[in-house]
Amino acid sequence: MSARPVAAAATATASAAATASAAAAADCDPCCSAPLPVLGRDVTVPLVTGGEVTYAALDYAASAPALQRVWDDVAAYAPYYGSVHRGAGYLSQLSTDLFENSRATVHSFLDCRDGDQVVFTRSTTDSLNLLAAVLPTDCQVFVFETEHHASLLPWSDARVTYLNAPRTPEEAVRTLEHALAERDPYGPALVCVTGASNVTGELWPVKELAAAAHAHGARIVLDAAQLAPHHLVSVRELDVDWVAFSGHKLYAPFGSGVLAGRADWLQDAEPYLAGGGASRKVARRADGGVDVEWHTTAARHEAGSPNVIGVYSIASACKALTEAGFDTLVEREQHLIAKVREGLAEVPQVRVLSLFGDDAPRVGVISFVVDGWNSSHFAAALSAEYGIGVRDGLFCAHPLVRTLLGSDPQEVGECGAPEAEPGEQSLNAIRVSFGAGTPDEHVERFVGAVRELVREGAKWTYRTEDGRCVPAV
Repeated sequence: MSARPVAAAATATASAAATASAAAAADCDPCCSAPLPVLGRDVTVPLVTGGEVTYAALDYAASAPALQRVWDDVAAYAPYYGSVHRGAGYLSQLSTDLFENSRATVHSFLDCRDGDQVVFTRSTTDSLNLLAAVLPTDCQVFVFETEHHASLLPWSDARVTYLNAPRTPEEAVRTLEHALAERDPYGPALVCVTGASNVTGELWPVKELAAAAHAHGARIVLDAAQLAPHHLVSVRELDVDWVAFSGHKLYAPFGSGVLAGRADWLQDAEPYLAGGGASRKVARRADGGVDVEWHTTAARHEAGSPNVIGVYSIASACKALTEAGFDTLVEREQHLIAKVREGLAEVPQVRVLSLFGDDAPRVGVISFVVDGWNSSHFAAALSAEYGIGVRDGLFCAHPLVRTLLGSDPQEVGECGAPEAEPGEQSLNAIRVSFGAGTPDEHVERFVGAVRELVREGAKWTYRTEDGRCVPAV
């Protein structure tokens, strides 16, 4: 097929968006404005104290706002929407091409090896549960207690060794090497590790951990949910066997994710979901049963009608980040990190949480507690009185946050739910996170609000309602 209108429309839109973004960056100091425009940057929200203010979205670690470029690309495609791998019609074939070209884009974005498969999923959680479902029999899994629950919990059908939180990158490597040295050397093994902590933002020594895993005959999967939006991720350079990430943290809409890496375990296992798309041939047997021949490509684990828009959104985001240049994005993000850390350091009542120490390299994710404050109360005041959106709680990394707060890492807690009334101390933390769409004004307002709240207290009264701290009315 030739002369595909969707390809032309999407390419033109992307080009225009990239040109507009570059022009905007050229007109101002790159350290002062967000290099990649995002949706919601002009949204205003009411303050409980009266008036409105532009919303400061500082919860990127949970979900980053979609890039304007991504939204424009999706809008350009929408009129040509059609079923994938199912139809002979022109729009269906267009959508199939778009879907498979998106797979190639993600393969390139991750610098995958020849023969690596890119499987589209719903999220990082879905990707890691998929990998858990295809593990060889009697596989042993090694995972640090510092992981997000998405990479801590899916391995219930395997033999799991949970590793204690290391206090330096070097200790992480030594801990893994020691654990792997004691395993059965003849059975399959998998190491699961994050690339950047969703609690502290600290970068993990992925390449060194991969080398340790391979030296002991194990494979390794990288949870890149927090790493991929901030740093270039190269499967080849890091030498990981698989990488997983979510679209909604990579400036794409909700509902799409990726598992990319070696094909053999994926091909050898039963499909993650049984259904149309995963099956190549289905026939009735004489005894009344059904024989199925499954695909050996990525389609084996993509049963059902795929999320074409979500997949295209991921590909669009990958292109936008690549064109913006990770060196430029990282440099600017480090500028924002320094602003936040320096501002928080000036408030003695604030304690920033860290596993590897203040000098550890990190992405734009910072968690902290404030002496004398319930963390949920503090986060509620930031929102209601300053129009700043952050997150409070245990961030679906309960053992890690408990360890960092000096409590029992085995203690049960709830994601985001306060455990104390306003004014009472809690065992939760506050997390501020940002990225390519964050303007300086947002982090400056955040630092100023922290200072003011600590110095003067909240201007409003708050109460707990349905597990959340909210302004009293």
